Amino acid sequence: MLIEKNILLGVSGGIAAYKACALTSQLTQRGANVKVMMTEHAAKFVSPLTFQALSRNPVYVDTFDEKDPEKIAHIDIADWADIALLAPATANIIGKIATGIADDMLSTTLLATQAEIYIAPAMNVNMYAHPAVQRNMQQLEEWGHHFIEPGAGYLACGYVGKGRLEEPESIIKAVENHQNRLKPLVGKNILISAGPTREVIDPVRFFSNRSSGKMGFALAEAAAEAGGDVTLVAGPCSLSIKNPAIKRIDIVSAQDMYEAMHHHFDTSDIVIKAAAVADYRPKVTYDNKMKKQPGEWHVEMERTKDILLSLGEKKTTQYLVGFAAETSMPIEYGIDKLVRKNLDSIIVNNVAEEGAGFEGDTNVVTYINKHQQIEELEMNTKAEVAKHILNLIYRDMKDEVN
Repeated sequence: MLIEKNILLGVSGGIAAYKACALTSQLTQRGANVKVMMTEHAAKFVSPLTFQALSRNPVYVDTFDEKDPEKIAHIDIADWADIALLAPATANIIGKIATGIADDMLSTTLLATQAEIYIAPAMNVNMYAHPAVQRNMQQLEEWGHHFIEPGAGYLACGYVGKGRLEEPESIIKAVENHQNRLKPLVGKNILISAGPTREVIDPVRFFSNRSSGKMGFALAEAAAEAGGDVTLVAGPCSLSIKNPAIKRIDIVSAQDMYEAMHHHFDTSDIVIKAAAVADYRPKVTYDNKMKKQPGEWHVEMERTKDILLSLGEKKTTQYLVGFAAETSMPIEYGIDKLVRKNLDSIIVNNVAEEGAGFEGDTNVVTYINKHQQIEELEMNTKAEVAKHILNLIYRDMKDEVN
């Protein structure tokens, strides 16, 4: 679960800082990208050079030591991190972030990050039980921070009790388990189509549409981020995928897409047909370029295969999702398509509406499930809309099981 994850490891000043060395090593061995940020007191226990060698990245201690003049380091790292892990977390650093104090690089970065924050406390047993520390931890939990409770045993101060930093293996396991819960599509095979198709008439001309593929690509990225095993069938477009785990299949025509979707359909759990497939293609095509002729040129068109309808007829356990791009009566036409094509849900949008439709970076959609429950999703980036759509799909799939 931690492969290619960007992990900010915050090390504060306690004797347990030595365990953070093993933690850094094990996170790196699991394929995570680790950057260590230390308090000045932590550097009294373990040298920053040790963490640099283990993480193979620069180590950050001083807020004002800007290693790259083009970036503000604590903001850059705050944005870079997928996960922020504070281990060991002393009573002091817990108190700082609970009360909004930002007087060193680590506390400043933790206030600036939007990453999931995990806190592994380590301190004297009486300090851990102190009402102020307990209140601060409760506050952080209410804000959505995740605690990895310390173990009980012999402490460096000579006391026996709760306050010992959990072992690196247990810390990593706790983070992985929570990350798994954040990824509801783990174990699901997800098939998504995106972009336009091209219907060739001769070597230099084709019929197509204005689909950029951005919505389908955003769905693929969001599904992969949610843990799904994603296959993306993409029509001709200039987009690239960011997540290397996504399996991309490039096609050109409606017939190509029909064959690719049917080939992968039986092994899929969720199928989302976001592509804008041509409804018609030239009945006659030419091997050589058609030269300009006097008068008009009439091109006879024939229907392409209805991919979504054919998948609806074929489906067994798959959760099948369609898209409907409309310019009038979008809800009515969407519900008709939902029922007629045996879908589990449909995403409807009015492409004439501002902020919606083809080519742009935003979308405004309506999600309708087979029970005709309607969910309006207000205008947002296509990446955020994709996340909302997948959450609704997951919710409805759970409801069907229950």
